[in-house]
Amino acid sequence: MTVVSVRHAAVGYDGREILHDVSLTVQAGEVVAILGANGSGKSTLIRTVLGLVPLGHGEIDLFGTPQRKFRDWARVGYVPQRLGAGSGVPATVGEVVASGRLARRGIFRPSGAADRAAVRDALTAVGLLDRINDPVTTLSGGQQQRTLIARALAGKPDLLVLDEPTAGVDAASQEAFAAALGRFAGDGGTIVLVAHELGPLRPLIDRAVVVHEGRVAHEGVPPEPAGHHAEPDHDHVHPHAVQPSAGICVAPADRIAAN
Repeated sequence: MTVVSVRHAAVGYDGREILHDVSLTVQAGEVVAILGANGSGKSTLIRTVLGLVPLGHGEIDLFGTPQRKFRDWARVGYVPQRLGAGSGVPATVGEVVASGRLARRGIFRPSGAADRAAVRDALTAVGLLDRINDPVTTLSGGQQQRTLIARALAGKPDLLVLDEPTAGVDAASQEAFAAALGRFAGDGGTIVLVAHELGPLRPLIDRAVVVHEGRVAHEGVPPEPAGHHAEPDHDHVHPHAVQPSAGICVAPADRIAAN
């Protein structure tokens, strides 16, 4: 089954075109990495797929349904760029992760045993079950990002979309991400992730799509790291990564399971 189909997409901001005639297909069970330099348009591409950025031209289907008619957003889990899980927000780790169940059960139905089990399973997957009752403000940046991934996993999505999940986080969290995503993919889940570089996620990738200046420049085997990125002690943590900001990140399309 085709999970994501993008055909001849064009997207622009303020009269400037960011994506030019981009086509992309993701099949069920695939793990696809969208790679590219900063400003290449890779994040714009997945945000357009999710309906967070309006499509200028072209067509997008999700699970065989035109995006404009797609309503089953509980099937999609979204983890945005590293923004922090709740600096200054009086919420526990468990409460943040439980918010990922809203798309499944609805806002007005109280949580039940299945919801609580899903939260515990998701936190176990990212190695944070022991922090379930701790305030999110006590977590490190990497642990907060792991909490956001757990929030998306708690919704039991079929498609998981992640925007630079390992950027600027510690090596232990990167390994935890890789393990959690490996289990999700092993259970038949489909993953689309945006990355500047792959690091420990590389063994999971079935196919890479390289975006350069708003166009697909390569599709196939992930290109090998070059320069200092190929050095054995390179830890894939960069000072230019987006830093955490206050508040629980809620995408404009709050229908998506991660939010």
